[in-house]
Amino acid sequence: MPQPAKTLDVITIGRSSVDLYGAQIGGRLEDMGSFQKYIGGSPTNMAAGTARLGLKSALITRVGDEHMGRFIREELAREGVDVRGVKTDPERLTALVLLGIRDDRQFPLIFYRENCADMALCEDDIDEAFIAEARSVVATGTHLSHPRTEAAVLKALALARKHGAQTALDIDYRPNLWGLAGHGDGESRFIESAQVTAKLQSTLHLFDLIVGTEEEFHIAGGSTDTIAALRAVRAVSAATLVCKRGPMGAVAFTGAIPDSLDDGETGPGFPIEVFNVLGAGDGFMSGLLKGWLDGEPWPVALKYANACGAFAVSRHGCTPAYPSWQELQFFLHRGIVTPALRKDAELEQIHWSTNRHGDWPTMRVFAFDHRLQLETMEGATPARIGQFKELCLQAALATANGQPGYGILCDSRLGRDALYRAAGTGLWIGRPVEWPGSRPLTLEPELGPDFGGLQEWPLAHVVKVLCFYHPEDDAATKAAQEETVRRLFHAARRNRLELLLEIIPSKVGPVTDDTSARVIQRFYDLGIYPDWWKLEPFTTDAAWEQACSAITRNDPHTRGVVVLGLDAPETELAAALTLAARQPLVKGFAIGRTIFGDAARGWLKGEMTDAQAVAMMTERYRRLCSVWDAAREGGTQ
Repeated sequence: MPQPAKTLDVITIGRSSVDLYGAQIGGRLEDMGSFQKYIGGSPTNMAAGTARLGLKSALITRVGDEHMGRFIREELAREGVDVRGVKTDPERLTALVLLGIRDDRQFPLIFYRENCADMALCEDDIDEAFIAEARSVVATGTHLSHPRTEAAVLKALALARKHGAQTALDIDYRPNLWGLAGHGDGESRFIESAQVTAKLQSTLHLFDLIVGTEEEFHIAGGSTDTIAALRAVRAVSAATLVCKRGPMGAVAFTGAIPDSLDDGETGPGFPIEVFNVLGAGDGFMSGLLKGWLDGEPWPVALKYANACGAFAVSRHGCTPAYPSWQELQFFLHRGIVTPALRKDAELEQIHWSTNRHGDWPTMRVFAFDHRLQLETMEGATPARIGQFKELCLQAALATANGQPGYGILCDSRLGRDALYRAAGTGLWIGRPVEWPGSRPLTLEPELGPDFGGLQEWPLAHVVKVLCFYHPEDDAATKAAQEETVRRLFHAARRNRLELLLEIIPSKVGPVTDDTSARVIQRFYDLGIYPDWWKLEPFTTDAAWEQACSAITRNDPHTRGVVVLGLDAPETELAAALTLAARQPLVKGFAIGRTIFGDAARGWLKGEMTDAQAVAMMTERYRRLCSVWDAAREGGTQ
């Protein structure tokens, strides 16, 4: 009987939790005032880490039937991980972990895992057809600590071997999770236990690759002498043994264990500043699995592993710290510029831009973030404008009809209810921060003088700012606007929010084909890297080519460009969109008044019903979407 196609590179199995990382550095966990939420648990981290490196990964675990469980499932999917093996437990809660960074040696953590969902994993959760799709199955030690989860792991390993997959073990020894340490000792990494050693040794023969720190091999081998421990493991397993040695890198043994750790195969290490060791082993394992499954020699696989571990110890969080394949290649080619990798601006830009969630190859955005234009209409009041924006949202949702590639621009001052209701609908959501019409640029008061208001934003919201900037502005105006945008860019990054920068130089002064390109280059020269650009509809190919060239030259990983409308008639917009669609970097449009202008005037004066306004906007939005889709199809042929 023929073997099924191997559509997956790796399936990891075991722990899955939500990590709540203390946002303040250098204090006790007791003193933490806020936390960042990430996915966690070694197998979960490894599934995401290998996906970032280009492997087709999947995870087998359980999560609760609640918000945290859904977060893990959704976040894994956003990372590109196959979640068919993530089962929802109707009775148990998703595991939580609270973590902190005390200093470069102390990393307190508390496991909230009492009767948690992932420890209810059982044999029935292991599907043979799913296992058969994988080239490898990776287990971690924690799930050997309980008879029920152990049975699930052993079944998965047996099926992996049956279907020709390779197997690996990350020893991942946490005494706390084996019941050997108290709740307050989550940081503990080693407690001797003959029972744990016996349990591990009963399974070591099932693996082709076994990975651990020296302390983890001590528990697996039953000796605190590392060479003796490795030899005890070798006595029961023919696996390649990879021993992690912290700042000294790692060493691989494919045969007999020599008298010195220095006599194994090694890869280059990376002398960097230690910021956070939590999750470093999972980053290391992700890089190692990439090299192993790609068939690289062990020195190359260890180079990948050491580099991924270096990224992990240099950043906040576990999975968020891991590199993309592009980032890893850049780092290996360029080398270390500063030992504190999180302070390397060039590297951090690549990390950010190659690990963003979601893909938006098409952007059909209904922009009803307008405030000044609506406020001047007859019959407008703040309450009425807010109600009208809810009708705009209805039109956007009706047009999108659950399909990808649609979005809105909506403000929170007059459109708060619509903005909140858009969450979770699948729409791309942009949110303006500029005070309407301001020049020099002034931001909405809700952001506060330090832009701290961004802390309240959902991570899915994109910061949109319109800057009326021209290359011929006077020095004072330039300096004021540049400083505001620069501060906003850094505030957005600090709060893990994407930024859309809109420029309209034609509203300030005369323009030529290179005007917008000059503005774009200036912002890049200032170290500002918008995720999105919103540009006015140019009238020549040359203007588009120069603008797009300026963007890609500075940021090859940019999200792209959307075209604004400037309240132009549909016929003019059709011609402008057709011209823009010739540029692959232009992903679509973000247009407002052409869609909502007539409906707003009629509805605010009481001359149009809700249904009529929604119908008119839906029809106009759909026509623009059709124009763009036809233009794109024609422009890329």
